[in-house]
Amino acid sequence: MVTVSSSECEVSPTWAYALQLPNDPRAARIARVTLRAVLVGHGMSQLQDSAELLASEMVTNAYRYSTGPATLRLRGLDRSRLRVSVWDANPHIPPPFDKRSGPLGPVPTEADGGRGLFLVCHYADAWGGYPLGDDLFGRGGKLLWCEIRSSAGRAAITCPEAAVRGITR
Repeated sequence: MVTVSSSECEVSPTWAYALQLPNDPRAARIARVTLRAVLVGHGMSQLQDSAELLASEMVTNAYRYSTGPATLRLRGLDRSRLRVSVWDANPHIPPPFDKRSGPLGPVPTEADGGRGLFLVCHYADAWGGYPLGDDLFGRGGKLLWCEIRSSAGRAAITCPEAAVRGITR
């Protein structure tokens, strides 16, 4: 007879979802609706507002600067931390995700764009991006990602990598 402790029966705090998105102006809305349902389903609705903003900005960036589909990936890293990643086919990593550019400066008031990834960097607890080599299907491109934590998780978890790179909220 095998015995199982109650801690082994609990649902794992780590999970992942991937959503294929067409190159369509409605992709950001589809991403937000999906994200909302996933967070509620995993008891992480406290992250909903921030996660929707950040995912929406990264999906919009993929739509505006890539000609093909994108993939949104959501990953619960623990009970209070979420990683949002967006893949697209454009290999160019925009500033500041390219890590070569300096600090983000103010966007001119008359500019039509340039604020989305600034918001991601400002509101995320950690963020980054990297190019992807061609896979078996001939897809390369890039992956941009960010992490957010609930306020309770911020007190309990530190991110030394972010501190070393000078990434702050």
